[in-house]
Amino acid sequence: MEREFNYEIMKEIKERWSLRAFSNEKIPKEEVMAILEAARYAPSCFNEQPWRFIVADDEEKLAKMRNVLTESNQVWANAAPVLIAILSKKTFAYNGKDNFWHQFDAGTAWGYLSLEAQRRGIATHAMGGFSKKLLRESFDVSEEYDVMTVVAVGKMGDKEKLPDDLKERERPDVRESLEKLIYKV
Repeated sequence: MEREFNYEIMKEIKERWSLRAFSNEKIPKEEVMAILEAARYAPSCFNEQPWRFIVADDEEKLAKMRNVLTESNQVWANAAPVLIAILSKKTFAYNGKDNFWHQFDAGTAWGYLSLEAQRRGIATHAMGGFSKKLLRESFDVSEEYDVMTVVAVGKMGDKEKLPDDLKERERPDVRESLEKLIYKV
């Protein structure tokens, strides 16, 4: 089924989806830094910018990052030439109190990152299927940070290289209707 858009929106939003068929083609460091630059400019509560990134783009870091993924994600994400873990600082820097909005803010940074990547012809897929504990241990992540997600980053690859069950799912998903998403009281 084709996705339907009721209103005119940015083409990057229309075109973006979480593919699994990644090419192992290297992504230039400048491109990776540019998508992180977009994330840097996401809005945040008190301009706190609680997000932090662990960028795995060399063989040593990639091996460590791939190791934290669930087997079902390793099947496809191991082809991605870049994996980025997104962390979020749980307290405000200015007063040390709990920042109840840090996850929301880190999610906004992920959104900016994904749209800038899409604009540049780079695919992204955020994953929840990984071990937070193992990622924390492998990259020496302090308890002051929540481990939010791991994002596969790369160029679109050949979906025929995916296992059969994933080939069937390798397409943009249909979205809920806008009417269903608007909470009515």
